[in-house]
Amino acid sequence: MCELRRKHPRWGPRRIAHVLERSGAVSPVPSRMTVYRILVRHGLVEPGVRRRKRSDYKRWQRDRAMQLWQMDIVGGVMLVDTVTGELTEAKVVTGVDDHSRFCVIASVVERATGQAVCSAFAQALQRFGVPEEVLTDNGKQFTDRFGHGGEVLFDRICRENGIAHRLTQPASPTTTGKVERFHQTLRRELLDDCGAFESIGAAQTALDAWVQEYNGVRPHQALDMQCPGDRFAPVPDQERDVLGLKIPGVLALVPQQRSTPVAVPDPVEVVPVPARLSEVVQVDEGGPVEFERVVPASGNLQVAGKQFWLGPSRSGLTVTFWADTQVIHLLVAGARIKSVRSHLSVVDLVQLAARGGRAAGPSPLPAGDGLAFEVDRVVNNSGLVNLGGRQVLAAEILGGRQVGIRIETETLSFFDPTSRELLRVRPNPLTSEKVQRLHGLRPAGPPPRPRIEPVRVQRRVSAVGTVMVCRQTVSLGRPYAGQTVTVHVSDTTITVELDGQIRVIRRTTDVPVRNVKANKPHGASHVV
Repeated sequence: MCELRRKHPRWGPRRIAHVLERSGAVSPVPSRMTVYRILVRHGLVEPGVRRRKRSDYKRWQRDRAMQLWQMDIVGGVMLVDTVTGELTEAKVVTGVDDHSRFCVIASVVERATGQAVCSAFAQALQRFGVPEEVLTDNGKQFTDRFGHGGEVLFDRICRENGIAHRLTQPASPTTTGKVERFHQTLRRELLDDCGAFESIGAAQTALDAWVQEYNGVRPHQALDMQCPGDRFAPVPDQERDVLGLKIPGVLALVPQQRSTPVAVPDPVEVVPVPARLSEVVQVDEGGPVEFERVVPASGNLQVAGKQFWLGPSRSGLTVTFWADTQVIHLLVAGARIKSVRSHLSVVDLVQLAARGGRAAGPSPLPAGDGLAFEVDRVVNNSGLVNLGGRQVLAAEILGGRQVGIRIETETLSFFDPTSRELLRVRPNPLTSEKVQRLHGLRPAGPPPRPRIEPVRVQRRVSAVGTVMVCRQTVSLGRPYAGQTVTVHVSDTTITVELDGQIRVIRRTTDVPVRNVKANKPHGASHVV
């Protein structure tokens, strides 16, 4: 036992007991604690106390291989310039299979950029197949969860290949404990004593040799002293051929030959992906577009100047937008969660398509039987209308107003009965049976259209000479204090009619109009 420890200084009591049991040189085989006491007695191990008990940690593990990969980035690979002697640090992109602890990714990169990380990830997908889930921390290479809320390249690869991307909570390194423990083993057994490498290629060669031993030879204590390769199995070739692998054209990959898990691939020259994979998707002018966005931590997404509230509970989820010039549908995992009136122009749709969007298929709304009906109702002061014995929200700003309601399979469109101007769109809570029993039901006319001209409102000038329109303060001057002015609100401008003159102010908010009438002055007495 002492000779094994001197020959292999990194072997602990459990590893030495396992080697003795497999060799059959000692009978009976001593226990782990017996080996530990012998090593302490001979000064080969320094006794110490664990900072935390193993039972303090909540342990979990997937049931089979390829269900979950844990990925991370680690430093410690030193490169030396043979001319100047300058030392620089390279990074290693790592990934382990949660069930088997099999190392699926170990790629040395000069800088851990998003593209370098995704290239290593894509090569692992080519070699072993597509896992069901990937667990990472909140690094910028993996997510923009705490940034602007967009979709990074890593998220795109996961989405296009049906991989569920899981993120850890901030400051929770134990969530990805398996890959962190892999880093500790990598440092102890390779990086701490290997010295500096002359090139990234030399570092990668040494790392590949160590990974081959780690996967196929080295017993793992968490696996009852099995090797990771004994419990790992890649996705079968027939399944990969059916589903295929989708890789963005910005990455350069080599078609690799599918091999056994513990085999080390021969170095090959990197060649670019065919140009057809990186072509920009063309969409018809004005046609619908689909694109994805990741919900930020605030739960508030912004697309083309408009905010979409989804709530912090959906942070980190990928939302698919189906958009045209009339309506925008938001979907999560194929299920529609929200539909709003579109603010996008034809130019906006073209720009969204150029930024990673694509030509959309049919509307996510069910086709139904193609029938639509209309009824007339008066909105009460709370903004509600009565339909089939239910109180349905229209809008508080429509209180006291008669509106027409176009009833379709999934939506209720509120419109002005005279001009057929579209006022609001709400989900339809009624069944077809309840619709048929509505009072005043009639066949629907042409679909209502959104308002094009500006919204006309009135505001009373404050004592300091300002008015508030759509949460934007407009200064008119103290001489106009107490007067009621007419304001025309469009998407980009606020136009004020003032003493026969027109004053145009640029809009700085995108808040919709909520109040049309001016507020009454405080303390005003009744005049007979």
